[in-house]
Amino acid sequence: MLKKLLVIDDDEPTCKLVKAFLGAEGFQVLDARDGPQGLAAVTTHAPDLVLLDLGLPTLDGFAVLERLKSAAPALPVIVLTGSREVKDAVRATRLGASDYVEKPFAREELLIAVQRALETQALRLEVQELRRRFGGDSGEGLAARMGESSRVRRIVEQVTLVAQSNFTVLVLGETGTGKELVAEAIHRLSARQRRPLVALDCGAIPEPLLESELFGHEKGAFTGAERRKQGRFRLAEGGTCFLDEVGNLPLGLQGKLLRVLESRELHAVGAERATPMDVRFVAATNINLQERAAQGIFRADLYFRLAQYTIALPTLRERAEDIPYLTHRFMDEATIELRRPIQAIVPDALDLLCRHPWPGNVRELRNVVRHVVLHTDGLAIRADAVRAVLGRTEQPASPAPAADAGRSLREIATVAAEAAERRAICDTLRATAGNKSRTARALKTDYKTLHVKMKNLGIRASDFGR
Repeated sequence: MLKKLLVIDDDEPTCKLVKAFLGAEGFQVLDARDGPQGLAAVTTHAPDLVLLDLGLPTLDGFAVLERLKSAAPALPVIVLTGSREVKDAVRATRLGASDYVEKPFAREELLIAVQRALETQALRLEVQELRRRFGGDSGEGLAARMGESSRVRRIVEQVTLVAQSNFTVLVLGETGTGKELVAEAIHRLSARQRRPLVALDCGAIPEPLLESELFGHEKGAFTGAERRKQGRFRLAEGGTCFLDEVGNLPLGLQGKLLRVLESRELHAVGAERATPMDVRFVAATNINLQERAAQGIFRADLYFRLAQYTIALPTLRERAEDIPYLTHRFMDEATIELRRPIQAIVPDALDLLCRHPWPGNVRELRNVVRHVVLHTDGLAIRADAVRAVLGRTEQPASPAPAADAGRSLREIATVAAEAAERRAICDTLRATAGNKSRTARALKTDYKTLHVKMKNLGIRASDFGR
């Protein structure tokens, strides 16, 4: 089926030129000579792409672009203009333009811009369809994203049950087990689904800024507070607030959070009085809060208030039967996103994935599959590609006692410790997609120490990024 393009330009020679260029390439090209005609043509003909001149009479190109993106946000729009002002390009991009082509343009330049915009649009639609299939507004949608094992079915049952209540939920599990997926599902299946879901990583924001980020502040509440700011809790009004890594909250803020949960009132920093609040809370952590409470690091009363209902997520090692399902799911996603022609994974390669211990759980599996797809040129994923990404070989390492000959015990211990640290840091970076903050927390060290060790060991976070 021919792709339908609409050119909106008051200059007749330009319209004829575009029709000649793109018509010869197999596109159906329609034209409109001003903004109102163009907007009407979009409604009538539903084009696949719009080429829009900025210098239109009656209604200028920026106004037309704004209305186009409001009426059809997914419609690709390429701006055509004789202006060489960078600010015009920036403004058009901010309003949603896919690309920017200056007049006079060459045939190849215009064709490349059109093909790139259409390919990007096709890719976006494919990914949306895939996500729709795997993330429906039901318990089955959560199962489709997590797996088919009996343990996943139990999680789906818990989520479906508690979503209908207003309980505060505490989701427990190692890094990468799907705590955020569960929080999203609870919100999506609740009566609050049409209201915001606001997420906050309690370990990612510096402590001095955390109170303001959570509760908001009034103008002049502290040095630098030049205007009033709504906190995350207020932004989630009527909806759900997801507190990820809640165990990282400083002790002082734990007491303030407890008061919010009990009173359902919010007191912004610098405000004279508290105001009512209607928010459902879901919290998550990968640490044992009961142990922290026993150590005096986490308030026991806050723990019990958060844990009105608890969902404990199993590790991927504990539900290894889901690995083939998840592997194929991530492979399908990656082949679309990365434009690879892969159609299958050979049994030996899948077996390697099934036997891997997955310290980073599902997140690590997804990252590994994406890297394998990226490095596979053929139609099938093979075992050597999986080994290369995992950094493992089929043959066990052969002992080499001579390698330690002449070394002191201290030297041998130092080398072994460096090797263990390298392996632990690399495994955790792979699991967190190169996120150094999360890696430091998972390894129970501070960011600066991790940074220094990575520098000394020659490890780059960018090698593990998405």
